[in-house]
Amino acid sequence: MLHTFVAYVEDKPGVLTRVASLFRRLNINIISLTVGHSERSGISRMTIVAEASDQAGHRIAASLYKLEDVVEVDDIGRTPSVTRELALIKVAATASSRSHIFELAEVFRARIVDLAPESLMIEITGVESKIEGLIQVLNEAENRVIEVCRSGKMTMRRGHHTKGVLRAMGATDPESPQPPGPPLENTPDNFADNI
Repeated sequence: MLHTFVAYVEDKPGVLTRVASLFRRLNINIISLTVGHSERSGISRMTIVAEASDQAGHRIAASLYKLEDVVEVDDIGRTPSVTRELALIKVAATASSRSHIFELAEVFRARIVDLAPESLMIEITGVESKIEGLIQVLNEAENRVIEVCRSGKMTMRRGHHTKGVLRAMGATDPESPQPPGPPLENTPDNFADNI
């Protein structure tokens, strides 16, 4: 079963090595790993996809929490989420085959980002199956895929904010006890004020 872990880690040297070493020690292969800055200063966000049993998934999350540079861990593999991947695909192209590649890019809602005399580069964003589909269609035609560069999966929960995101927004933690407030029907709707 695939597990998708989102780990917020301190942005300093050696953290990625410690996380990768943890997976090596647990004998679990990382399928996808994406790291970048987060909404919090000095904190990076890691999205790690690994195949493991349910029990191993709990063990991975617990082991990640034990690492000193890990601030927060969330296993969002079974929760409603949005997952995307970015790919750059370089394709051999002649003057006669370019129009066909442009049409394929339009069908897959991709963009041509570089054009050279013997090749062109396509940028595509979407789920893994969409990217695999474009690569397959390009390989079936007379066009030859020269090079592929993929970002790895980026995932975010739908409609759920982590405690860190809520703190960054200045909101209170939904799990902490709140004092009773006025009934909802008497509360003014200030949604537009928060946009």
